[in-house]
Amino acid sequence: MKRVRSRVLIPAGTVVLLVAAGFSALQDELLMKLYRGIDLFGKVYKEVATNYVDEIDPDKFMKAGINGMLKTLDPYTIYIDDRDHGEIDLVTTGKYGGVGITVGIRDGAITVVGLMEGFSAAKYGLRIGDRLVAIDSVSLAGKSFDEVRGLVRGEPGSEVRMTIEREGESGPLEFVLLREEIPVRNVSYAGMVEEGIGYIRLERFSRTAGEDVRQALKGLLDRGTVRGIVLDLRNNPGGLLDMAVEVASKFLPESSLVVSTRGRRADSERRYRTTGKPLAPELPLAVLVDRGTASASEIVAGAIQDLDRGVIVGSRTFGKGLIQTIIRVSETTSLKITTGRYYTPSGRSIQEIDYFHRKDNGEVRILPDSLRREFRTIHNRSVYEAGGIRPDTLVEPPAQSALAAALMDKAMFFKFANRYALTHSMLEPGFTVTPELYREFKAFVHSRGFTLKEEARQRLEDVKQAAGKAGYGKDVLDHIQRLEQLIEREQERAFERHEEEVKRLLALEIIGRIAGERQQIVASLKDDPQLAVAVNLVKGRRMYNQILSGTGR
Repeated sequence: MKRVRSRVLIPAGTVVLLVAAGFSALQDELLMKLYRGIDLFGKVYKEVATNYVDEIDPDKFMKAGINGMLKTLDPYTIYIDDRDHGEIDLVTTGKYGGVGITVGIRDGAITVVGLMEGFSAAKYGLRIGDRLVAIDSVSLAGKSFDEVRGLVRGEPGSEVRMTIEREGESGPLEFVLLREEIPVRNVSYAGMVEEGIGYIRLERFSRTAGEDVRQALKGLLDRGTVRGIVLDLRNNPGGLLDMAVEVASKFLPESSLVVSTRGRRADSERRYRTTGKPLAPELPLAVLVDRGTASASEIVAGAIQDLDRGVIVGSRTFGKGLIQTIIRVSETTSLKITTGRYYTPSGRSIQEIDYFHRKDNGEVRILPDSLRREFRTIHNRSVYEAGGIRPDTLVEPPAQSALAAALMDKAMFFKFANRYALTHSMLEPGFTVTPELYREFKAFVHSRGFTLKEEARQRLEDVKQAAGKAGYGKDVLDHIQRLEQLIEREQERAFERHEEEVKRLLALEIIGRIAGERQQIVASLKDDPQLAVAVNLVKGRRMYNQILSGTGR
């Protein structure tokens, strides 16, 4: 027996040595390819930068080369220069130096679209709708959104001078504001949507997300009897992985597996478990998701689903199952690089797009439903890999009409609310858009030259142009003109067909402008079909229990 064992052990040892030698050879070959690639890139960079017919900015040229390489990978692997580090710091620290405004593009102008109460901009009199013209005497004409944001933000305690234009004012106004440390709000609202049913809207996973959810949940529990919780992760793009684990820890049993990550190497797997005792270990829980739910928010939803801790309600999530790591490459630049995939507790990856096995033409691949593997929750329910998190109860959001989309695109709700706020400082309880106010809004819209470019109108315009080029007779062109008139009348009727939808959006914009974001959120929850289903599930335990047991899906 000893002789047999010795003969078995020797070949086994030989295999280990051969594998190690093979691995070493592969590493050497990779290093040689890297050195050759670096040498080639350097030579091309030097030759073009010094000999190209026009003068080239070496820094911009180098950045273009780096970005070109990274574009062959995935959209999350990016080069970050000093200008872009502010957004990374915002997520990783949970705060930034600013004046408490949110800016956006309205009619091509950089416009104040939000104000934070208690901070410099609101205290010194800036208003939503103000158009930014210059910052510290630097004109904003032609500046990108990111450049403007960089000018607004800075060290807390420093001053910033803003020149703005305001509707109703004959000339520009100047404000000298003090930059302050602005905390990132992860939880935008927490409250009771019905007696005994708590609601938490979590909008991101920055450094303070876990504590923000803890405080919000504790505040709800301290109010008295709570019979269920709705966690709203809709349009939450994600953030820090460890904050996803912290948020999940508030609901899942202690030491539960939340997520595991694996990278390129076989020994790279890491497993993340809940820490501490949950605040709401047994309360019925519904999690709202949609196509804007991504990354860290999918980790939370996936863990709650796989561990059968709550029901997922809404529409399918985005499907981002990749992990990024930020690596400093110089004093002022970093590389955000995809270093692994994450897996929910059942072992599935929810990544939608396969960036790493492209088609011959370079297009990315999406795994068809028929090839997606099945996994099991702890109660033996079926869940599937790829394609994001699929809700336990599918509730698609109401389709938006072309009229509403066009009114939003042209900022008509925004502009009318600004004008309305000039003459109304308060709103009556239960504010709604009356027929008289709706007529006023329609008159305002028409006075601004608004036209609805519906698909039928656009296609008829194409037919008209084609008929003209083809030299069709007057009879054909007359018929097209009559159709144009009919479509024009139908456009006017669109305000009647979609009256309730337009009234609701207009009311929300006015409420937000005068009563603030919190009241705007409260008003929006009253006509939310996805929330209504979630509330009914956590209230009525029978269907809730059937779904989680696998008998009611």
